[in-house]
Amino acid sequence: QVHLVESGGGLVQAGGSLRLSCAASRSIISMNLMSWYRQTPGKQRELVAGITSGGSTNYADSAKGRFTISGDSAKNTVYLKMNNLKPEDTAVYYCRAFSSGSVYWGQGTQVTVSS
Repeated sequence: QVHLVESGGGLVQAGGSLRLSCAASRSIISMNLMSWYRQTPGKQRELVAGITSGGSTNYADSAKGRFTISGDSAKNTVYLKMNNLKPEDTAVYYCRAFSSGSVYWGQGTQVTVSS
């Protein structure tokens, strides 16, 4: 079992920045893949960015050039730094862990970008 706790969401103006954190209950190196997803009402949850245990990253087209995913193994925490935020980035952001065939989700953190 893995527990994930997100933090760092909030209200920000367009063009601003936020850094989301996802604290895991065990070593993130033991996870095959850590990812950030987001969801808005009435829409499916969508991938924003992911990072493997080896440090490889991937991003949704909407996140490329603006968002950066990273991990701190000493803190068992994965981050999502979001720059140049846009109103369309408004969503609940969820942390997801994939490990040994099992998927775990955090409770989500709200990000609201005002125009």
